[in-house]
Amino acid sequence: MLFGLLGKKKKNDRGSVKKAVKPKAKTRPVSKIKKQIVGEVTHYFSKVKAAVIKIKKGPVNAGDIIYIKGHTTDFKQKISSMQIDRKLVDKAAKGKEVGVRVKRRVRVGDVVYKNITGKAVKR
Repeated sequence: MLFGLLGKKKKNDRGSVKKAVKPKAKTRPVSKIKKQIVGEVTHYFSKVKAAVIKIKKGPVNAGDIIYIKGHTTDFKQKISSMQIDRKLVDKAAKGKEVGVRVKRRVRVGDVVYKNITGKAVKR
């Protein structure tokens, strides 16, 4: 029985072998969370995994949870570091362009949202 050694398998009512499925964690989708548009991605640097974000509304602080949503992009992350003109900053105001490290690829035109409920949401 080589198949029994490769992974967890179980038999269903008909006697055929079926892989065990891990149940998904219950989380609220990003589209259901109260959020506010704060900016837009204007450039992406793939080697350093950093995005340039043009701030359009309100201040953005280091440590804020942001959501990046686009045609093929949809994820959330905490802002670990921000830079303006290669200098680390803790806060960025309306009209500034900031560099932010991102965990996934983003594209020009992706919209950046900020969580306004104040609660961190698992995803």
